[in-house]
Amino acid sequence: MYLFFRKLLDIFFHIKYKINLIDPQNIPDMKGGYIIACNHQKYADPPMLAAVIRGKFSFMAKEELFKNPFFAWLIRRCGAFPVTRGAGDDAPIRMSVEAIQKNRILVIFPEGTRSATGVIGRMKSGVVLIASQAAAPVLPVCIRYGENNRVDIAFGEMIPAEQVKIDENDRRSMRAAAKRIGDSLTGLQKKIYTQAGLPLPTAEKKSADGDGDE
Repeated sequence: MYLFFRKLLDIFFHIKYKINLIDPQNIPDMKGGYIIACNHQKYADPPMLAAVIRGKFSFMAKEELFKNPFFAWLIRRCGAFPVTRGAGDDAPIRMSVEAIQKNRILVIFPEGTRSATGVIGRMKSGVVLIASQAAAPVLPVCIRYGENNRVDIAFGEMIPAEQVKIDENDRRSMRAAAKRIGDSLTGLQKKIYTQAGLPLPTAEKKSADGDGDE
């Protein structure tokens, strides 16, 4: 069932969008067991990644998206599991680590929410907690939605697990690991916009090349 939906997504997204891959050689040969850390602009981000990267995906989705029974059934088949914002428990971390240990590719949006401007925000601590507990490497990925259904997707070099290993009692350790991931994402975004001949998005206004929301 999972592979069937993946194939449908693959066909649909390659028909609808003009997808341009930047440095696709950085996509690992691994079928799973790692994290994708990606900027977040649209609800289409997870299936967009699934359309260009092979493997079984898992990703967190806010609990509200599971209220519709059919949609809940659909996104669960695509690897989603619900997260209650502000719940204060460690269930999302535990479920994420378990997914990686089952050789899945865990997709994380480290900013924690979609960006209306396209500006990459501060990295939350969840991504480094999960990476450290799962001893998983992190693949930085940046997406830009442009005009005429053009989508640029840039892949950074895999960050080894030891570079995101943290002491959970040391805030400086967590901040340094999160910054390592954030710097990779901002570097990829700069590469995308430089190649497109466009200025980087700013917090004051939406980027002229595409809407940052869905």
